[in-house]
Amino acid sequence: MSERTIPIVDHRYASSVPTVPAHSLAPGALLADKLGRPLHDLRISITDRCNFRCTYCMPKEVFDAHYEFLRHADLLRFEEIERLARVFVGLGVRKLRITGGEPLLRKGVEDLVAMLAAIRTPDGEPVELTMTTNASILARKAEALARAGLHRVTVSLDAIDDAVFRRMNDMDFPVQTVLEGIAAAQAAGLHPVKVNMVVQRGVNDDQILPMIEHFRGSGVVLRFIEFMDVGNTNGWRMDQVLPSAELLARIAQRHPLHALDPTVLGATAERWLLDDGSLEIGAISSVTQAFCHDCNRARLSMEGKLYLCLFASHGHDLRALLRGDPQQGIQQASDADLQAALAQVWSRRDDRYSELRGFDSAGLLQAVRKPEMFAIGG
Repeated sequence: MSERTIPIVDHRYASSVPTVPAHSLAPGALLADKLGRPLHDLRISITDRCNFRCTYCMPKEVFDAHYEFLRHADLLRFEEIERLARVFVGLGVRKLRITGGEPLLRKGVEDLVAMLAAIRTPDGEPVELTMTTNASILARKAEALARAGLHRVTVSLDAIDDAVFRRMNDMDFPVQTVLEGIAAAQAAGLHPVKVNMVVQRGVNDDQILPMIEHFRGSGVVLRFIEFMDVGNTNGWRMDQVLPSAELLARIAQRHPLHALDPTVLGATAERWLLDDGSLEIGAISSVTQAFCHDCNRARLSMEGKLYLCLFASHGHDLRALLRGDPQQGIQQASDADLQAALAQVWSRRDDRYSELRGFDSAGLLQAVRKPEMFAIGG
């Protein structure tokens, strides 16, 4: 195995407090960024802690027993998250995704789910409410999450073989517990359950067909994600990326399949169905087939920084606006102030990292310090 150099960095990144413009967005006006992309999805990270140490996300070399995670007082309170979510929904957000870290480790997460589930759009409609989890404790939580108003879950699972899975989560965690969590989510009505597999060539690409065989006929949607250069600590190399085109060709050799139409604008996955109808497959190709052109997602970190791209190098400090800081002359913002500030931030957005990566032969973009995936909701 080749050696890799992992920079020891903190995940609290440079940020600035958004200004509050004198004029807010006109009622009913269309909010779009510089590339004409609307704001539709908000991913909300509620903790920086996780009980796995997946090498592509939180490698043990960095996130060991001595790593200092955020204090609870530094995290956004549930009331603050709910307030920001309401403002975002007023600006066009129609999907909220709770993430981490591992979100089920945040005490009382069911209460937050209930608070977010009560939010309504200006037309009085509920928003879609989902969660991404490693499912390590989902079997114990699924029913309570469903009762609180969660619509569905996405489960991260990178191998079906127990030995491979234990090696990848690097905490010797058994795959059976994750499978029990998936079954509990289905029984609780949190469906369709989506299972995300991050594929690394030479690491777990031998699990592609076994994953398909396991989930055929289960009602699960299985999605394969290209290994991405998120953050600074995962030792990303292009030669470990298995392009989706090659992945689909491998699958087609065993299981004929056909393409499905996208279900929503801005969807990250291309959809495929095995010809026998036994399994829907998604291919998320942010490295080899960038989809920045219709990206409509924003990300809120656990300490209240807004990031406009998964690969952003700069955040917008919303916690400062929520709480105010008299010593720095920052007034506590009203909802109208928050809406105006967020509308201005989004309207100035021009992020398209994945598209630009293809032209970055010198690797300058990859050298930019970016937030770690667990900090901004993946």
